[in-house]
Amino acid sequence: MNKVKEIEFSQLMNQHKGIIYKVVNSYCQQQDDRQDLAQEILTTMWLAMDNYNNEYKFSTWMYRIALNVAISYYRKDSKRQDKTNLDNEQLINIVDIPEEDKSEDIKRLYRFIGQLDKLNKAIMILYLESESYESIANSLGLSKTNVATRIGRIKTTLTNQFQE
Repeated sequence: MNKVKEIEFSQLMNQHKGIIYKVVNSYCQQQDDRQDLAQEILTTMWLAMDNYNNEYKFSTWMYRIALNVAISYYRKDSKRQDKTNLDNEQLINIVDIPEEDKSEDIKRLYRFIGQLDKLNKAIMILYLESESYESIANSLGLSKTNVATRIGRIKTTLTNQFQE
């Protein structure tokens, strides 16, 4: 990459660093693991930057890479699987929720999200970020219909859990 691309990359990463924080915090409990995963995401983005198509939102492209790297990161090392289950306080801190909105229902919601598999957890993180179904589908390499179906099923399960 030339110097202009390096500066552009640095600015984009700085502008969208919250995406990396959310993904890393969603998939890692330990500080060392978070740092390793963040480094792997940044390295992958650096290597893929020449392939970024300006016709698409940068944040969608970034989410797609970050989530795919995070999912692959844990597939490679089965010892890490037990570290992906976050407690409700850790998950609540991932999404910027005002202190007054951290009710018991919100805590239950995030406890439930923490129990989801990696793909559904990624879908719900994007959904709670108010991403469109199309954007979620593009980020995760799924069809829009698949995203809608998964979100519908998660909502149904969630409703059932809240009624218990």
